[in-house]
Amino acid sequence: MSELLGEAGLNRLRWRCRRGLLENDLFIERFFSHHEETITTRQAAGLLTLMDLADNDLLDLLLGRNEPQGEVDTPDVREVLALMRCAPVAPRSQWSPQTT
Repeated sequence: MSELLGEAGLNRLRWRCRRGLLENDLFIERFFSHHEETITTRQAAGLLTLMDLADNDLLDLLLGRNEPQGEVDTPDVREVLALMRCAPVAPRSQWSPQTT
């Protein structure tokens, strides 16, 4: 099992995850908001590998248009990618009724 990422490591990781494409930033921010307290060093390594990709290649992975290939295809990357692709469902109490 991998150890949790410390606060200093988490801050460096957040800084490294800044992207130029808003869509990627939305996925990344959601990932941090839901998993920030439980990110392991292994997951951080997978996330850093993803951050080495060009913005459009990263977005294709996040949207499921492509799957990791070559040296990017590692268990760490696949784990982080699965967490980033998961859209948490809001509880029913937070849903707003549609008005017509």
